[in-house]
Amino acid sequence: MSVQLHHVVDGPTEVDEADAAVLVLVGSLGSTLEMWRPNVETLARRHRVVRLDHRGHGGSPVPDGDYTVADLAGDVLATLDTLGIDRFHLCGLSLGGMVAQYLGSEHPDRVRTLTLCCTSSHFPDSTPWAERRATVTTSGTGSIAETIASRWFTPEWGAAHPDAVAEAAAMITATSDVGYAGCCAALAGWDHRDRLGSVTAPTLVIGAEHDLSTPIEPHTLTLVGAIPGARLEVLPAAHLATIERADDATRLILEHIGA
Repeated sequence: MSVQLHHVVDGPTEVDEADAAVLVLVGSLGSTLEMWRPNVETLARRHRVVRLDHRGHGGSPVPDGDYTVADLAGDVLATLDTLGIDRFHLCGLSLGGMVAQYLGSEHPDRVRTLTLCCTSSHFPDSTPWAERRATVTTSGTGSIAETIASRWFTPEWGAAHPDAVAEAAAMITATSDVGYAGCCAALAGWDHRDRLGSVTAPTLVIGAEHDLSTPIEPHTLTLVGAIPGARLEVLPAAHLATIERADDATRLILEHIGA
């Protein structure tokens, strides 16, 4: 059953052209909607921006059990339905990018444009997700926070921005153990390769040159090769490229959605 997600709406409260100016942002595993803070001020100047916390993250409910990406996508649609939003531009990073892929292929009537950042359509080896799920269940999200946060940014950027790395680690630590583990199960079972050809929305795929979580080869290139008409942009960053290269990522998103 879908849950109503914690969300924040920025920008104009009224939009024209049947929600043409609505942009929905969905983030990574272990993050909250605050991960979009470096981007939202510029994005919201001309767009109604809806930021969401996944189930089990931030201020959203924490259902028991394992989740699927379909569950997470259903939560997004249920929340947008409550807000009265029918069609929208959609941008997702990592786990959020998987939710975006699902919505783009299974609900093409809802998605105006698709921006997929540092994400994947499939993980050939699900073992790391099963192991991380077990670790979090046994020892909590705090036990992995510093290691995961350090992989989100290049070493050079992290050294120059220690507060941002510390904030990222704090986000992970604050994430519910149950919610994080449930989303690890979603990642372990994720394989959307056969559905990518069904995406009809104009699609921008943003990869990151130093991404250790979803490297360009094979993850980013698989998306670009399988989604009809998809366009590729690569940023000199690690996994959270929308933070490390916030200005560049924001510009690419705005260009893609026709701002």
